Amino acid sequence: MRAYSISQLARLAGVSVRMLHHYDQIGLLRPSARTAAGYRLYEEQDLLRLQQILFFKELDLPLGEIGRILDDPGFDQLRALEQHRQLLQQRMVRLTRLLNTIDRTIIKLTEDSMALSDEELYEGFAKEQIERYQREAREMYDPALVAEAERRVRRMSKEQWQALKAEGDEVTRGLAALADRDPSDPEVQALIARHYAWLEHFYTPTAEVYRGLGRLYVEHPEFRATYDRYRPGLAAFMCAAMAYYADTVLASK
Repeated sequence: MRAYSISQLARLAGVSVRMLHHYDQIGLLRPSARTAAGYRLYEEQDLLRLQQILFFKELDLPLGEIGRILDDPGFDQLRALEQHRQLLQQRMVRLTRLLNTIDRTIIKLTEDSMALSDEELYEGFAKEQIERYQREAREMYDPALVAEAERRVRRMSKEQWQALKAEGDEVTRGLAALADRDPSDPEVQALIARHYAWLEHFYTPTAEVYRGLGRLYVEHPEFRATYDRYRPGLAAFMCAAMAYYADTVLASK
């Protein structure tokens, strides 16, 4: 079994040697072994404990409380990791929203605020397509929700709209690159969180609405074709990933 010196562990975990010394002194993380000369050696269980410490620190828990949690005989490491993942995912969503708010404010303060024209908003679509899409949207969704989405889009500047389209494309390409993974994969769900935050520029979907949108990506021929152009089967993959996000993140709100 490999053992790490204190400097090796510090580099591996991205922490300082001084911090590891402190954790040893307070009994939070003591090395499993020492060399004949008395130097600290950290083994696999020490690395796993340090990982838990860093996760709990990310959640702003005091060191004393972290120690009590980890030393509890009933502590379940796997369950703790699952809870860390869920909490960090929720924090990621909140931070993504904050970043989007900052981006919108920066654009508003620094860019041209001229509202979008119909030609710019529906670039590349024929008039008949536009009318059909608008009609279908009102039939499938709450008309008030559709009206709110249109109102938000109409208030965007040209630069905001272009940035929003670019973000949507980047997220979709990222998901296409990960479509061979499980929909619950953390990297997949991180991109789905960005996708949800991207939708919030138009409206704020509930868990049910977001899950239904995923099904629409599969069931609507034109939606399916749009996403499957990025990668065959992407629409179905996004549907599964969105349903997982709705069940594990949105349903708990």
